[in-house]
Amino acid sequence: MNLWLRLIWLFLTAPRRPKLAVPAETSTLVLRVLPNDLDLSLHMNNGRYLAIMDLGRIDLLIRSGLGRAVWQHSWTPVANAVVMRFRRELRAFDRYRLETRVVGWLEEAVLMEQVFVFDQGDREGQVAARALFKGALYDRKAKCYVPVAQLMETLGASAESPPPTSELEAFLAADRAMRDTDRER
Repeated sequence: MNLWLRLIWLFLTAPRRPKLAVPAETSTLVLRVLPNDLDLSLHMNNGRYLAIMDLGRIDLLIRSGLGRAVWQHSWTPVANAVVMRFRRELRAFDRYRLETRVVGWLEEAVLMEQVFVFDQGDREGQVAARALFKGALYDRKAKCYVPVAQLMETLGASAESPPPTSELEAFLAADRAMRDTDRER
């Protein structure tokens, strides 16, 4: 239930927060680990990280202005792949920032980095977890992914992706390998 409350909070507060120029700017959400985010080890459940990452991407979508086009065209956000590295545990009531930024794109997919950073205390500024994410917008009417060039045009941004880092190339190679293996099965 707390993710629904967080989502409502996100929608209510987004108009009061500054617009984001994507891909140059980063969405930052300041959150706190709630008791129902915890697992049996009393730290944030690994599945909860993925759910909260959705909030960061939604914030980026809304504050960039792309949310309006998504709503008007009935496009559906789709997660294609994610790789995550956990570094330090987030415990009950720890305050943290979720930083979400676009790091590149392909013809039909956007690549993002999402980082969980401690926001107070003796661990302030330390990274708790970091993820690379590949996702797209799906046009249900046309039954195809929305070309990223169209999304960038909607945002008034360049259609040229920055060159991928070696880390991003490795992520994309692993994604392709898994996709190819799935097709063989």
